[in-house]
Amino acid sequence: MKVKLIKILALIVILFTVSSFKNTKTDYKSGTRISAEKREFYQLKTYIFKTEKQVETTDKYLKEAYLPALKKLGFKNIGVFKPRLTATDTIRKIIVLIPFPSMNQFLDIDAKLAKDKIYLTAGQDYLNSSFDNIPYLRIESVILKAFTDMPVMKASALEGPRANRVYELRSYESPTEAYFNNKLHMFNAGGEIKLFERLNFNAVLYGEVISGAKMPNLMYITTFSDQASRDEHWKEFVDSPEWKDMSTMPKYQKNVSHSDITFLYPTEYSDY
Repeated sequence: MKVKLIKILALIVILFTVSSFKNTKTDYKSGTRISAEKREFYQLKTYIFKTEKQVETTDKYLKEAYLPALKKLGFKNIGVFKPRLTATDTIRKIIVLIPFPSMNQFLDIDAKLAKDKIYLTAGQDYLNSSFDNIPYLRIESVILKAFTDMPVMKASALEGPRANRVYELRSYESPTEAYFNNKLHMFNAGGEIKLFERLNFNAVLYGEVISGAKMPNLMYITTFSDQASRDEHWKEFVDSPEWKDMSTMPKYQKNVSHSDITFLYPTEYSDY
């Protein structure tokens, strides 16, 4: 009887150990194991403008009202970015990146802001705009959940001039959910994130879109000191033996049907 009890206890310990191992990932720099269950969520909030006055009004609102109010609620590492414009661009945008540990915290934002008198006063020009003097054309929102192999974002540690920095936002769309899951596997277990880490792409986040207009898709942001550094990093990536091997594997073919690349730079009031 005693022997049987010992065997049962030993089996329970083994099962618990295996279960715990499955819910962890490796931090490639430290080699430590991190729980894969504590994955952050992100909102990518894009303000779209037609006029410079709209940009100025929203900039002021974000800097003096919205970001201070979010930080008072405990939100950290909030990024605010603007796309690098080309000669043919006529639409202006501001993109706000907000990380949050749970969906409940995200869902409570508006209700809490509505009770913040300092926020309501600081943002009144924006919040009380009339129908014929709107501060933007539209707001688009994408909700993401962090990848298992990078469950928490890493605010960029770049220290060079903000105007020179290149924050590269990529969106990869997949033809079906099955192909999307295959691309996720390629990033996580397949080693694509590990390769980005080795080559020092300074990734801010990798996220699977759980609510957006182009699903199924994933998005990620990498950061560089300038455009030349960005180009050099990508050449090294494409020429790496890991990518050449990974990208030719039969199991990873046709898992991206469309990709979008947006070059951004941080505003002076962005956290990074």
